[in-house]
Amino acid sequence: MEKVKIAGREVFSIGFGTWTLGDDPKTRNREIDALRAGIENGVQVIDTAEMYGNGASERAVAEAIEPYNREDLFLISKVLPENASKMRLVKSLDASLQRLKTDYLDHYLLHWKGSIPLIETVEALEKERQKGKIKSWGVSNLDTDEMRRVMSFENGKYCSSNQVRYNLGDRGIEFDLLPLMRKHGIPLIAYAPVAKGDKLGSKFSEEKVLKDLAEKYRCDVFQILLAWCVRDKRTIAIPQSGNRQHVISNLRAAQIEFSEEDLSAIDQIYPEPNKKQSLALW
Repeated sequence: MEKVKIAGREVFSIGFGTWTLGDDPKTRNREIDALRAGIENGVQVIDTAEMYGNGASERAVAEAIEPYNREDLFLISKVLPENASKMRLVKSLDASLQRLKTDYLDHYLLHWKGSIPLIETVEALEKERQKGKIKSWGVSNLDTDEMRRVMSFENGKYCSSNQVRYNLGDRGIEFDLLPLMRKHGIPLIAYAPVAKGDKLGSKFSEEKVLKDLAEKYRCDVFQILLAWCVRDKRTIAIPQSGNRQHVISNLRAAQIEFSEEDLSAIDQIYPEPNKKQSLALW
C-alpha cells in the first residue's frame, strides 16, 4: 500500500471523510459498516469535525472504530473558527475526545480561519500538543498568505498539514499554495478528491481521456480521479462514501501508477493553473 508521511507517521494515502456520517438515522448503520470495511481494507486516516452534524459524525466514528486497535488509526478532528481561542479550544477538544471515546487525537485542525487571530489559535493548538491530548496539529482551508503567516510564528514549525479542496477540476492550489507546502514539507490532505463525482455537473464520466485510462487500468473513471489526486505520494485523499463496495473500490485506486504519457494526456484536458486562483471551498 502507498504510504504518506504526516507528523512522523506513515499512513495509507486514501483515508475516509465523514462530513455527513451519522446525520440520518436511517443510513447510519450502513455508513458505519462502510467505514469498518475501509478500516479492514487498509484505511488509517479518518477525518471528522465538531461541526459535522453538531457532533453526530464524531459519535458515529466512535462506534465504527470501537472494535479496532486505536493505535493503528490516524484520527483527525477539526475545531470551528469561533472555538479556536485559547479559552474555547480546549473545551472543544475535550468535547470531541468525549464524543470520539478516545483520550487523544492523532491530528487536530483549525477548520477555517475566522476572526480569532491565527497566532492565538497556533499557540492554543501547540499547548494541547505539548499536553499530549493531540499528537499533532494542522490547518484547513488556508490559502498561501495565511499559510505564510502560520509558518512565520515561533510555533508555526509544528504545523503538520493543510486540508483543502483538491481534485482534477480544482487544481488552483498547484500555482502557489502547493509549492509552498512542498517547500516546507507540509503534507496536503485533499477533501472532495473526486469532486462529488458527476453531481456538480463536471461530467468526468463522459470525458474520453478518463474513460480510456479507466479501460487501460481496468477500473472506473472515479478510481482514475482518486488515483490522480494521490499520484505524487505526498497527498492524503479523504473521499466520503456510505457504501461498502464504493469504499473498497476507492482504496484500490491507490494501486494505479500513471505513466508520464497518461499524466500529459490528462493535463491536455484539465490543465495546470497558470495564474493565482481563489481557494476552492466545499
